[in-house]
Amino acid sequence: MRFLNIGHTAETVARFAHAVNGKPVEDAADLPEAYREAITKLRPYAPAEAGVAISYEDGKWAKHCRAEGIFEHIFAGATATDGPTREAWDLKVHGAFEHVRTLDPNLHRLAELFVTDVVVLNSGVDGGGSANTLPGVVVMSPAEGWEVQDFAECLVHEALHTGLFVMDMVYGMFNLTSHQMEGERYRALSAVKIGQMRPLDKAFHAAAVAVPLMYLQHRRGVSTLVDLYTKSLRDACESLGHQRQHFTDYGKMLLDEMTEWAGTGPDPLDFGHVARSISSGEYAGYKPSVAA
Repeated sequence: MRFLNIGHTAETVARFAHAVNGKPVEDAADLPEAYREAITKLRPYAPAEAGVAISYEDGKWAKHCRAEGIFEHIFAGATATDGPTREAWDLKVHGAFEHVRTLDPNLHRLAELFVTDVVVLNSGVDGGGSANTLPGVVVMSPAEGWEVQDFAECLVHEALHTGLFVMDMVYGMFNLTSHQMEGERYRALSAVKIGQMRPLDKAFHAAAVAVPLMYLQHRRGVSTLVDLYTKSLRDACESLGHQRQHFTDYGKMLLDEMTEWAGTGPDPLDFGHVARSISSGEYAGYKPSVAA
């Protein structure tokens, strides 16, 4: 599955940075700096030169999101937090990156590349959010019982959303506009909001991000999300397949790779294939007809 592949991610980010910054990325080691330079041009605040910047309900990103109506459902109920709460969150955010590194170093590289800012707050709406208008920014509203692994799953979930946003900007995944995909006729089943019909782009994103979440739990010997999402992912892929004509050639390639992996059952999912998808060179070297 190319959308998880670290090599494909690198070539995609290089094309993205070249298009936005107006200069090629000469070396893989320059990718993080080039990515951060590019997203600075697409959002109101620059990221730190390296690492992840953590802020809270009273930070500049929270104020920007409130002013622009971004993630209203998350910020609406945000309450004030104290120093010890923030310190505990900081430890868990940094611990989340390390947790992912221990499970799969290349998946960690993907998350570390795409996520530059994390906003943590207590809103009563458990989960996270990311937006294509704020690349690199992840909002987290952790439940009271969240541990490092829960922060890690949220981090990877939102990092892949960001990766998909960048891939869509570079190659294009759909031949419909976002507004058109809101229409009832272009909806498909969500793998995560089980049983719900979602706009085509959101349904595809939901299916794609379900894969690494199941993989992370499989790597640590837990089957909760594997049990929860296996059937819903297969149903979502079938539903997305009914809308296949509204994907570009690139989008069809990603959909077909995911659908082939999800299968139709009853065979268990092959998580060795997910590991190869993340790290194998066979998924790198994509050459679009017109590169960004």
